Amino acid sequence: MIHHVSVGTNDIGRARAFYDPVLSLLGVRLLAENGKSADYGVGEILFSVETPIDGRPASAGNGVHIAFQARDRAMVREFHRLALAHGGTDEGVPGVRPEYDAHYFGAFVRDPDGNKIEAVTFSAK
Repeated sequence: MIHHVSVGTNDIGRARAFYDPVLSLLGVRLLAENGKSADYGVGEILFSVETPIDGRPASAGNGVHIAFQARDRAMVREFHRLALAHGGTDEGVPGVRPEYDAHYFGAFVRDPDGNKIEAVTFSAK
């Protein structure tokens, strides 16, 4: 069982400017921040953005992405719009991904540090 997932950032303020609105849309809120990490969740921490403990620059992992559950297709579309409006870059516009499943509707973005995230739903509407 996964307890939480963390991605690296080189700038907590910039990361929060991106993640606060994007995750809020998905029902995930900021629970704590200490200048080195921002921790998000729903009651308990599920996702963190943090500066690397070893002091070296954060970098995104090739082949790694984190998918967040969206309520419906409209939420996936809004996730994509908000992400781009807050410094993210497009990695896959909202749409059906039949190569995964006939009902898989997702959108992919990269945060300002290059971490790839997704919103996905299996809802038909």
